[in-house]
Amino acid sequence: MEPLRRVLENLRVIQEKLRDGESKESNNNFNPQHFWNTLEQAFKTSSQEATKISLAYSKPPVPSEEDCQKLSDGLLNTILAASTLYYTLPKDQGTTLRKTVREAVIDVIEGTMQLIDVILSARIQSLSQAQLISTGSVWEACDNFPHIPKDNREAVIKIISGYLAVVKDALEEMEEALAGGEDPFSDVLDDEDTGARGNQDTYWSEADRRLIAPCLGLMKASKACLKKVLGTLKAHGKVETSEQVAQLDDLADITHEVSPSVDELALSMYPPMNHPAVRLNAAKLSSVLKKVLEITSASHVCPNTESSWVQFLHNAIDHNMNKVKSLTQDAL
Repeated sequence: MEPLRRVLENLRVIQEKLRDGESKESNNNFNPQHFWNTLEQAFKTSSQEATKISLAYSKPPVPSEEDCQKLSDGLLNTILAASTLYYTLPKDQGTTLRKTVREAVIDVIEGTMQLIDVILSARIQSLSQAQLISTGSVWEACDNFPHIPKDNREAVIKIISGYLAVVKDALEEMEEALAGGEDPFSDVLDDEDTGARGNQDTYWSEADRRLIAPCLGLMKASKACLKKVLGTLKAHGKVETSEQVAQLDDLADITHEVSPSVDELALSMYPPMNHPAVRLNAAKLSSVLKKVLEITSASHVCPNTESSWVQFLHNAIDHNMNKVKSLTQDAL
């Protein structure tokens, strides 16, 4: 079992280096087709080697020290191959793409570490539920290869789609709370939690509800903004030059700020509402959305034909933010 313990330690080192590791700035000899074909093979082999080890330790007798060493070497070498490949992906292919590939490789490593840990801690050599689950985790991580974006445009589309889904959920949750009546906590608090429903801190006042309307408008503008950026990115996004690749990374970076800003605003909208805090969070979200529109309109993904929706959303953000300012003026 000692070879397995050494593999576990080596995998921890590889994982830590990957999290902090940087690939080359550029590589004139970089061949995308060769890179992806080789990485795909490394993922397949990792799955096969993990399966071999899992089967070897699924029933007695335990593999000999020599066999354990061979199994351990096979697993470690294939994961080393996958992690080494990551370092050959140049920075000029896009930081978003590199992060996506790095996380995919780390997922394989973490699944493998979990499997080895389960095998090492098993008192009886039999195929336990934990071993089945951890083996399945390695398979899942390796089978994810077809879903890894193969260029920076695909990577940014995938990541912004994820941000959009989170914003949609936050908006739907707030709309459901508003549609639920006067008490947004009615479905999560019992009578004894709120002093027999007599605690007004769980209710929205009329002034609160007036303020909620433009805040909800900003949340809707956030959804529309991400949806439009995604649409124009799919229609016009390119990775033919380093400038285009960098512009896509800028879009990924700025849109990353939308979801947390929406969440902060949504949380501050629940009673008891602190109007100055709501105003501050609304202003933060408004600023982020303006920045998203500014970076989008200055990039290659937004030709003149897309300028109308950019201006429309600018106006919608200003309209709702001005309402928020007006309704919170007395609270300052």
